[in-house]
Amino acid sequence: MSFDLNPRYAQPGVADRASFDAGLRQHMLRVYNYMAGGLALSGIVATLIAFEPSVMALFFSMNPQTGRAAPNILYWIAVLSPIGLLLWMSFGAQRMQFTTMRTLYWVFTALQGVSLSMLLLVYTGESVARTFFVTAAAFGGLSLYGYTTKRDLSGFGTFLVMGLIGLLIASLVNIFVHSSGLSFVISCAGVLIFAGLTAWDTQRIKEQYSEAYGSDAAGKLAVWGALSLYLDFINLFKFLLSFMGQRRD
Repeated sequence: MSFDLNPRYAQPGVADRASFDAGLRQHMLRVYNYMAGGLALSGIVATLIAFEPSVMALFFSMNPQTGRAAPNILYWIAVLSPIGLLLWMSFGAQRMQFTTMRTLYWVFTALQGVSLSMLLLVYTGESVARTFFVTAAAFGGLSLYGYTTKRDLSGFGTFLVMGLIGLLIASLVNIFVHSSGLSFVISCAGVLIFAGLTAWDTQRIKEQYSEAYGSDAAGKLAVWGALSLYLDFINLFKFLLSFMGQRRD
């Protein structure tokens, strides 16, 4: 099984089209359920860290000079660990059991909650909630478009992936130059790129179902699809928060 196929050109021979369509709807619902569960788990972890002092103390140390919480080594381990998990899931997908991939997905989203806890410490709860609902509405519309459109978004997706690479490079450069102008450009580009990726990934997940129809690969594809949409949502939320978020005093 491969997660990089373009199933548009490999439609399955399905005798009962109604059965295939029902299976596709069930598959997409499974993807969205995994994604929603991952977002909920990340939110719970982030809330516990940000608002429960005993849990916060595990990941943040109080700076006596500023009186503010500063990330400790455990925080950075938790923030960087998902990169390794993502690589493991990407390169080991074909050999990995479904239960293993699903477990890694839940661990990944839980660790992402540690990173998101910083946002709850920096921005007011009201602005975070407002941005979340705006992101959810935008994501829903974009994902619906990707699911229903007859237009082939594969070429568009290639352009978006190239833009994502450029975005990562620009973000790394801005760590050293600290340019507010570049930060604004990065945020604008991030919103546009992840908005486009939401539609493209949804179409790709829908089409990949035809590759896995009637096989054991469908379960792993559902988890992988949920991970793709989860990352689209989280990154879209972060970039929108840079515009809509209100910082704490």
